[in-house]
Parts: sequence; structure tokens; C-alpha cells
Amino acid sequence: MAGEIEKVAEWIVCSKRIVVFTGAGLSTESGIPDFRSPGGIWDRYNPEDFDFQRFLASERSREKYWQMATEMYEPMKKAKPNLGHLAIAELERLGKLDCVITQNVDGLHLKAGNSPEKVIELHGTALSVMCLHCRKRYDRDEIQERLRSGLGAPTCDDCGGPLKPATVSFGQAMPEKETAEAFLRASLAELLIVIGSSLVVQPAASVPVAAKQNRAKLVIINRDPTPCDRIADAIIRGPAGSSMAAIVEEVKKRIAQEA
Repeated sequence: MAGEIEKVAEWIVCSKRIVVFTGAGLSTESGIPDFRSPGGIWDRYNPEDFDFQRFLASERSREKYWQMATEMYEPMKKAKPNLGHLAIAELERLGKLDCVITQNVDGLHLKAGNSPEKVIELHGTALSVMCLHCRKRYDRDEIQERLRSGLGAPTCDDCGGPLKPATVSFGQAMPEKETAEAFLRASLAELLIVIGSSLVVQPAASVPVAAKQNRAKLVIINRDPTPCDRIADAIIRGPAGSSMAAIVEEVKKRIAQEA
């Protein structure tokens, strides 16, 4: 693994447009469960009950959705950035990061110190709540307080529309602006580093393909094999956080040597 880390560090030093793509495997190292894994939340809830169209259809469905969403939110609220998040933020401070594209909704890249303009949240953010009618935004903790008061599924103060965490649910359209921006940045990248993603959820799983079509180098850091391993230039099998931290330490060493 040491040889791969040194190779990736050298690519980072030599590249001008670097895009990092992160998935659930990075956040699990901050104590956020992978809700799809055995024993996860989908073992206790039926995913079909949380389809977007069903959410819109009835008050009862919205109440069930918020029950599940609250269970998912608690570990996110307590979570802190891990070594991987901090390493990615350090890349930005070193002037080596074009952007982070993330499938995660936990806001940990921002907590780690990445600039909001550098983070593309493909699946939205669980830290915010949005009215589905007028698009008014609310702080998540404010809405959680309402739920604790036992008032049922929350509604908008302004228009009475249903409120929902500002995340993408089953059957809900991906955000057009963020999706287009992610594919544009990937297609312009010289180096794309995938961290902690299984690369099976579309359309996000096509981001590495967009980068490779522009002849970018592709690095995959993940514990398990992915469908994109066959087109990767380097694969690191190991913990996402400590692997990325080791790479960035090597980058800093090389930059210092060149100074």
C-alpha cells in the first residue's frame, strides 16, 4: 500500500485540477451507520414506505418518514469529521482541490473546513429542511424541536406546505444544478479520487467514467471492489480516512521538499 500512497501523492503534486468524490464509506468512520448494510435502518423500515410520491400522498406517510429521518439524523448530528475529511480540507488549503463531490448528506466536509463553494452535495443535506411548495429553508434542529412537541409531520410557516429534509429520497429527482456541475467538474479533472463509495448508485456512479473519458487519472480508495476498478489507475484497499490522511501527509512532504 505504501507504494500506491506515494504514487497518488505524486499525482496530486503534479495535477492542477483535482476532484474528490466521496461516499458512505468515509462517513462510517465518523460513526454514521451505513443505513443499507445488514442491521441498518432498512432492516427495520420498508424503503418503499419512504418513496417520494408516497411522502406526498398522505399525512401518515409523512409522519412515518419523519420518524425514520429522526432516527437517521441523531448520529449525523453527533458526528465529527474524521482523518479523511480533514485531509480533504487540507488539500483545499494547499491549493490542490478543485472541488469535492459527495453522495453524503451529513455536512462533514463543511465541518472539516472545506469552503461551501468547493462542496457539491449531490444528494442534498440533512442539516436543512425545505418546504416542497415554496422552497423556504429551515434549520434542521428547529424542525426536530417541533417534532419532539408531538405536532405531527411539520408544515411550512409561510404556505402550509409539507416540510422534508433537504435530501434526495427514493423516487425524487436529483438536483439538476448540482448534478450538472458534478459531471462538468469531473469531465475537466486531471485527477479524480474516489473515497468510500461503492459506485453503484446512479447517476453518481458515472462520475468516474466522465473523468476517464477526459483522460483523467482515477484513484479508488475503498474497502471493497467497485464496478469502476477495471478503469482505475490506482486502487487502495483500506480505511478511507487513514488512507487519505497518509496520502496528504506525503503530499505535504513533497511540497516542502520542492520549496
